[in-house]
Amino acid sequence: MVALKDGIQSADAIMRLAEAGAIKPETPFASDQVQPASLDLRLGRRAYRVRASFLPGRNHTVQDRLDQLSFHEIDLAKGAILETGSVYIAELQEELALPEDLSAAANPKSSTGRIDVFTRVITDRSQEFDTIGAGYHGRLYAEISPRTFPVLVRTGTRLSQLRLRKGDVRLSDAELLAVHERERVVTSAEPSIQDGVAVSVDLAGFGPDNLVGYRAKRHTGLVDVDKPGSCRVADFWEPLYADSSRTLILDPGQFYILASKEAVHVPPDYAAEMVPFDPLVGEFRVHYAGFFDPGFGHADAGGEGARAVLEVRSRDVPFILEDGQIVGRLVYERMAERPNVLYGAGAGSNYQAQGLKLSKHFR
Repeated sequence: MVALKDGIQSADAIMRLAEAGAIKPETPFASDQVQPASLDLRLGRRAYRVRASFLPGRNHTVQDRLDQLSFHEIDLAKGAILETGSVYIAELQEELALPEDLSAAANPKSSTGRIDVFTRVITDRSQEFDTIGAGYHGRLYAEISPRTFPVLVRTGTRLSQLRLRKGDVRLSDAELLAVHERERVVTSAEPSIQDGVAVSVDLAGFGPDNLVGYRAKRHTGLVDVDKPGSCRVADFWEPLYADSSRTLILDPGQFYILASKEAVHVPPDYAAEMVPFDPLVGEFRVHYAGFFDPGFGHADAGGEGARAVLEVRSRDVPFILEDGQIVGRLVYERMAERPNVLYGAGAGSNYQAQGLKLSKHFR
């Protein structure tokens, strides 16, 4: 088996794990599928519309639950429309045979979160979403639930990404402060570091019009997940502008794209993840897509000044956000080795050096 160092595994290690059979793709990886510290996961041939979201539990496989809960099978090879408000389970093309000291975690890709497609990876006998225990051998499945826009997907569509981890390599607050003092992980003059570094929302606005974000429209057309630039912004989004109060009321059930006040930096020897929801900062969920690869916002990779784009959804009650309010935290982990190619430096990166930016599907 591949000799691995403690840390988040790099693209090079991911390729070596695939060659050794720890990752088993049904078809060879696409040229841009392996990212600096993560692997994009591709939809397989079949999906199922199911009655409800589920976890299989310790004594059952995903297929066991599908036999009980699925309405019908969908052939993804022909392409399929996934409707809002429905739950689907799709086979993934990547299977795992992890060594006993290697675990994995999954998250939606950035573009997936920005079109409000809620997706989570599940495994046989799992009791948690997006968490794959050390030594897992078996298939991977994606639960997919479009929340705002109906989407067109097909075999090979990438909605989720996988990060492989050996050991406990999350930075303590003291270690993160030391990294910040060396390499400045956020542009805050006095960053709040407690279980990660705080990220706040910018409601002062961008550009001459003081644009602060976008609110998704309801009852829109279809988003083809595999066709960048195919949708007009005006058909799907309502722009939001700053006012003198520099506040924004989040309506329950509405979906917003906002941006962080701070520029974010992930140095090459680290990977980061946005904590998706923190009950200490309000009744809303922020940032569906949590992974930030090494080199995000790194000047040498063309990313100086990169903001974190925030996918925000209020829960059960209206909630007022204020300019500069903390909305989430970034936690940092050590890489096992520095990636050969950083995020934004030829690694298929769409959001390096971003400000307030919708997903790649909109023009």
